[in-house]
Amino acid sequence: MDMRTRMACFHCGEAIAADSVSARIGDGERDFCCEGCAAAARWIAGAALGDYYALRSAPATRVTASGEDYRAWDHPSVLAEHAAVVPGGREIGLLTDGMRCAACAWLIDHALRREPGVLDVLANAITGRIVLRWDPAQVALSRLLARLDTLGYRPGLAGEQTRERRRAEERRRSLLRIGVAAFGAIQAMMFAEALYWDPHGTMAIPTRDFFRWLTCLVATPVVLYAGAPFLSGMARELRGRRLGMDTLVAGSILLAWAASVQQTVVGGPHVWFDAAAMFVLLLLLARLLEQRARALAGARVEAMARARPALALRECGDGRRERVPVGELLAGDVVAVAAGEAVPADGVLRDAAACFDESLLTGESRPVRHAPGEPVLAGSVCREVPARIEVTDTGAATRLSQLLRLVERAQATRPRLARLADRVAVAFTWLLLACAALTWWWWRGHDPARALETTLAVLVVSCPCALSLAIPAALTVAHGALARLGVLVVGSEALATLARVDRIVFDKTGTLASGAAQLQEVTTFAGCSRERALALAAALERDSTHPLARLFAPMAAGLVATDLRTQPGQGVEGRIDGRRWRIGRADFAAGGADDGAIWLGDGGTAAARFTVHEQVRYDAATTVAQLRAQGIAVDLCSGDAREAVQRVATSVGIAAPLARQSPEDKLAHVRAAQARGQVVAMVGDGINDAPVLAGADVSIAMGEGSALAHRAANVVLHGSSLRRIAQAIALARRTRRIVRQNLAWAMAYNLAAIPLAAAGMIGPWQAALGMAASSLLVTLNALRAGTRTPADD
Repeated sequence: MDMRTRMACFHCGEAIAADSVSARIGDGERDFCCEGCAAAARWIAGAALGDYYALRSAPATRVTASGEDYRAWDHPSVLAEHAAVVPGGREIGLLTDGMRCAACAWLIDHALRREPGVLDVLANAITGRIVLRWDPAQVALSRLLARLDTLGYRPGLAGEQTRERRRAEERRRSLLRIGVAAFGAIQAMMFAEALYWDPHGTMAIPTRDFFRWLTCLVATPVVLYAGAPFLSGMARELRGRRLGMDTLVAGSILLAWAASVQQTVVGGPHVWFDAAAMFVLLLLLARLLEQRARALAGARVEAMARARPALALRECGDGRRERVPVGELLAGDVVAVAAGEAVPADGVLRDAAACFDESLLTGESRPVRHAPGEPVLAGSVCREVPARIEVTDTGAATRLSQLLRLVERAQATRPRLARLADRVAVAFTWLLLACAALTWWWWRGHDPARALETTLAVLVVSCPCALSLAIPAALTVAHGALARLGVLVVGSEALATLARVDRIVFDKTGTLASGAAQLQEVTTFAGCSRERALALAAALERDSTHPLARLFAPMAAGLVATDLRTQPGQGVEGRIDGRRWRIGRADFAAGGADDGAIWLGDGGTAAARFTVHEQVRYDAATTVAQLRAQGIAVDLCSGDAREAVQRVATSVGIAAPLARQSPEDKLAHVRAAQARGQVVAMVGDGINDAPVLAGADVSIAMGEGSALAHRAANVVLHGSSLRRIAQAIALARRTRRIVRQNLAWAMAYNLAAIPLAAAGMIGPWQAALGMAASSLLVTLNALRAGTRTPADD
């Protein structure tokens, strides 16, 4: 055996064979597994960076020629979206999985700094991130990325640089404020403790004043710097001529601090620097926890915003492939998506079947297998094998963009109960100020020395922070949990109504039945061939979003239908080659008696009859059972023939289904249930479902359904699983319980704490502790809304 087969590559450490490459590096001949590793080693040695091999603790990544053309990264649209403008140039965040140790980071740092126009490089071997700052006037980004590629560190985008940097800056400021507040509050409490141990005033005046000034020294930065968010909030509220929580909080802090300074100057009996500092610290901790809850709820929005890649690999007419910004893709373009990469636009899968991870879009945890000709969504991740996709929709027209808008709309809505809580909090603030004034007046007449202290305790202990957080915190967490399930609540009152639902009405096609129907039989009449009938049906159903319309899509033969019109509950009509055609029910399309099949004709004469078989969703029966276990009555109300409706109803366990229901019939059924005092939810997906969706107390549209159904619905269900309906209802009910618990606690706490503070039984520092603990308790309780439900199991 050749000795070389047992040797390792000098650069990457992989085994080398007899046909390996040799090169003189430094003072000796070295062996390499490939020409790429040898070229990287030659460049490193030529750049006088040979120390890399002495410093590294792990072998480098094998260098393979990726053939990547990075010129698309220089496109203005890519730089505008992903590279932040900084003094002297631009800054971009990159990711690479090739960094193995600190020496790799050292090599990247030194290699890039040798390029002209590079301002700064920060490489982190632990996270695999590279922050690159460069001057585009001196060097193109593509040149720097190509340099990384030749060293074996293939770069990729780390995310939206501007937004990430802004968020990191906010986190840094928040943690710095908490650090200042914690240090100041602890020191203030320590110095104040010496004063508390002198209740009878036996301490020498100079010693007492010394401790007071020390406490003032450590408490002032806490109030003015760490408490700046509350002070600025108070300024905004006062400019808007309204009283809110920040006014009360900041006013209490400033009152405690200013009164303490005044008492220190004049030698008064009491100071409250420790209470002011502790108040700020505890409020900042409560706010940090609240922001954490909001960040978790908004994580899905951030993930969606980052799901679509910045660049796509587009195929050219001559067989070449070019890397282009996603914004340049057009309908009809064909893009290549490698395994592990995100799909850049909505499209149709070509050539071969492939699996895609759609968890971000639908909540489905397992990869979904798609056959050629089936739609693939932007933001889904290609798994296992590469895929070729023909683009159909780009930009704002993609399902990802539509979904993102729905999520943002859902999180922006404020239900009536939340608005009521805000008004109550404002009224409570005025009531509290009146109570504090009365407290000061009473104590001023009975014990003037304690008047300010007791008034301060009343203001602090009853600050309506918990009341203001009681509903928004729970709703924020609930919306985030629903979004992770693939359930988007877009109506302001939908979540509250969903918790009260006691009857749910399902349509059949596209809901209980998946819409993945099979064409069983084609019967033709009047000399129309089977191929001609299927081609006519495909042309008429071309733009229809009805699930059964997908049956005919593969049969398209170049025919074009014009003047298309949809008749809800009946079918579709249009003009083909100058003749009017209809497809749908027999009485609509062929002038015959309805038999449950799909008919093609001109309205009076039949050309073809299609019989289909629909597949019931795999979890439909389970969903119906779960809904019944929640005390909800379940109905099936469909416009299809009785035989098909009865078959689906029997398979899922619904006793008395209603068939051949027009949109008006469905709406009348819902109205009748509402007249009996029931809260009705409607689940549908088609154009003919839009009226009843609008008429129900809460409406649920399937994600694959029509845009009109989406606009009429309060809740949009993405993905194929119906179990999420039961999960959403369970989560809505738990959120309702949590909101009630939070409101009850906030009111009970204030009713109990205010009399104790007004009676002088609670001091300012105890009031600060109680108020912050109340807010923390409300926020922690709200976080329970995002935990798993029994229906999740």
